[in-house]
Amino acid sequence: MDLIDRVKELATKIPNQLEHIQTEEATKTAFVMPFISALGYDVFNPLEVVPEFTADIGTKKGEKVDYAVKKDNKIILLFECKTASSDLNKEHMSQLHRYFSTSDSRFGILTNGINYQFFSDIDEPNKMDSKPFFEFNMLDFEDHHVSELKKFSKSTFSLEDILTTASTLKYLGTIKKILGKELDNPSDSFVRFFASQVYGGRLTSSVMDQFTGIVKDARAQFINEKINERLKSALKASVSSSSSEEENEEVQKPQEYDDGIVTTQEEIEGYLIVKSILREAIDVDRVSMRDTKSYCGILLDNTNRKPICRLHFNSSQKYIGLFKNKQEERIHIENLNDIFNYADRIKAVVVEYENLIDRRPSGEGGSLEPADSL
Repeated sequence: MDLIDRVKELATKIPNQLEHIQTEEATKTAFVMPFISALGYDVFNPLEVVPEFTADIGTKKGEKVDYAVKKDNKIILLFECKTASSDLNKEHMSQLHRYFSTSDSRFGILTNGINYQFFSDIDEPNKMDSKPFFEFNMLDFEDHHVSELKKFSKSTFSLEDILTTASTLKYLGTIKKILGKELDNPSDSFVRFFASQVYGGRLTSSVMDQFTGIVKDARAQFINEKINERLKSALKASVSSSSSEEENEEVQKPQEYDDGIVTTQEEIEGYLIVKSILREAIDVDRVSMRDTKSYCGILLDNTNRKPICRLHFNSSQKYIGLFKNKQEERIHIENLNDIFNYADRIKAVVVEYENLIDRRPSGEGGSLEPADSL
């Protein structure tokens, strides 16, 4: 099993366990130790993982860092753990900071079992930086995050390779955070930069107020347009592939995506929520989306013979369409988070399709009839 598979497996367990994790010890046992193990280190071997690592530092006697990870008899990683409910941005790192300067390790990790902040000494040698150069969130990561995490695994750990990219990662991450804040709540200097490019008059306070709203609207439209462009391209390719593989299936024509159909950010987020719900039940690569003028359909195996649910988000009232025995039931929802309330029903319809396939006589192709045409 590759690292990304191990991490995904751990991530699926966190939501169900989180409410039962009340202490730092519980956090370490349920979340941190499995994480270290996923990186390939034997948490039960004191030659690799030393719990409650102790070192006397000056006048400080008997202080402990939660875990020291060793390779070739040298300490390479230090872990300081907080409770799962802790906000790492508000936690003090004094112990981790002290041990960092006196050990062989070039990397210190502060974690609450969900978010892992990786520190080094990029700014000043032998002194741990105040800000992490890399962060990994177990509940919100992408493949490129796992690629960076893999550099810390036992089989591929290389001090030189990590340090080569650490500086870039640190500044890249910081710039992304600044950009995110500016896009969500643009500062005067950010607004002034754009306003000065298009407005020839004096930038008074009233003009700045006006351009603050314009910048926010421009940001939202720009992001949505880029998302829609990429999504439509992917959907067209998917439909084209489906048409060649399933000649007898009535599929939505590619040109319909250009016929007044706009895939909204809410539909995309709803689709991602459904995929997250189904992560424990099936391979989520089998879940796809097809948008229409009246609703957004979410399908299994990219076939409208297997509708999972429908998102009716094109009016002021939002509805989710759930299926049972090929019949759709529309249910009113107040916001996207309400979709999680119907997780069991969403999983159930997928199980129903899988069971129908399993019950086919050997050698029969068969097919499931669509609930209605998408």
